[in-house]
Amino acid sequence: MLEELIVFTTVVEQSSLNKASKLLNLSQPALSRKIAKLEEEWGIALFHRNGKKLELTRVGHEAYLYAMEQRQRHQNFLQSVSRFKAANRSIVTLGASLTTLQTTLPPLVTALMNNYPDMEVKLLTGKTHEIVSYVREKKVDIGVIASSISESGLKCIPLFQDHLELVVPRGHELADGGPVTMGDLNDRSMIIFSKGTWYRKLIDEMFVRYGIIPDVRMEIDSFEAIVRLLPTCKFATLLPKSYLRKQLLRDNDLVTLPMKELEQTRRETCLIYGSKTNLSSEIKEWVNDIRSHLIQVLTI
Repeated sequence: MLEELIVFTTVVEQSSLNKASKLLNLSQPALSRKIAKLEEEWGIALFHRNGKKLELTRVGHEAYLYAMEQRQRHQNFLQSVSRFKAANRSIVTLGASLTTLQTTLPPLVTALMNNYPDMEVKLLTGKTHEIVSYVREKKVDIGVIASSISESGLKCIPLFQDHLELVVPRGHELADGGPVTMGDLNDRSMIIFSKGTWYRKLIDEMFVRYGIIPDVRMEIDSFEAIVRLLPTCKFATLLPKSYLRKQLLRDNDLVTLPMKELEQTRRETCLIYGSKTNLSSEIKEWVNDIRSHLIQVLTI
């Protein structure tokens, strides 16, 4: 009956079957049948019909007040349900560094939201040691860090191993020759990541180890900016393999060049959380499934 009552109140408020029909997206015959159903069920006439003009009968006025009350109760009920659902929505707070945001976190969040679309995700950023502290202090539920740790009270789940790769624009002189070695980067025009991250630390340690002094033209703290600048500047760069999706390389006309020395720059990205943290069943299930999902995503 609720549907018929809503139709009835709409007809009254619009004072026209035609207007009510358009508003409710119902044909006029369908609208008339619903009004007739109410009249038949109640055994009364709700309208005086004078041609196309509709006027409420005396009982019709009472019926309208009753229908309005029922409509309001229905709306109140729906609002209560909405508030209940919001209050019971699962919320997960993720902690990650800015560099992790650009590499690992997008597929992680995508996997989470695809499996649990009603889950609310909050994010807190910081350096690796800060993320570890956030997890320990329960400021975040889960941390994603570009290293492996062993600390009492924390669980550390390896997600994947990453290493740096040499990236150049298609047609770059290094891409046209034979195998590339570390010596080829000496005095080479390059864009490299800004100081203060493990990526830059790895790069600097490697340059010192091999006695390389590159011609650093730019230092940028955004992988995306580096990727977009490479084709224009015709420079080389070193970026983590996890960021270098095949589609990203194709879209920016870039290529990666294998270097044996860079395979030594391996680092394990891990997911950490408190061993005594009360994670929801959804999050626990997601944690168990995420490694296999990342393997698929990071090879696309």
